[in-house]
Amino acid sequence: MYLSKFARNVFILIRKEDLTSTMSSYLIDQIAGTENITVRPKTEIIEARGSDRLEELVIKDIETGNTTEEKAGALYIFIGAKPFTDWIKMDIIKDSKGFIETGRELKNHDNFSRIWKLERDPYLLETSCAGVFAAGDVRANAMNRVAAAVGEGSMAISFVHKYLAEVK
Repeated sequence: MYLSKFARNVFILIRKEDLTSTMSSYLIDQIAGTENITVRPKTEIIEARGSDRLEELVIKDIETGNTTEEKAGALYIFIGAKPFTDWIKMDIIKDSKGFIETGRELKNHDNFSRIWKLERDPYLLETSCAGVFAAGDVRANAMNRVAAAVGEGSMAISFVHKYLAEVK
């Protein structure tokens, strides 16, 4: 929505049939009501081209396999809401989608008492591994807004100091 205020045209390319599985209905309605935004379902970018800047994109129709070359002056990538947490091998509890559980919510998990060894409850942004904190979109039940992530990052610093004070 933000880009539509400045760009002549905004194209949203998605691999799925529509936005309903990945976006709130109020935002889908706003997009549908904005003249210079076009949603292109079942498409993906397979190449970006240009000499010293972006000039064109090669776009593939997922159903037919056909490709088109289209002029482009900018590209913003949002690859979805699946967290990249598979690399975390510690005893950090995640929800079924891979988002990291933090704070009091951890107590709802069966294996929490096996993992958590401290007398106190986890701090708000603390994971099931004492002293390891998570902030922003990677957290389960996060607000998924930049401002929220920034705020949580600031809060995490405070919790780190609190944790370090107890382990002295």
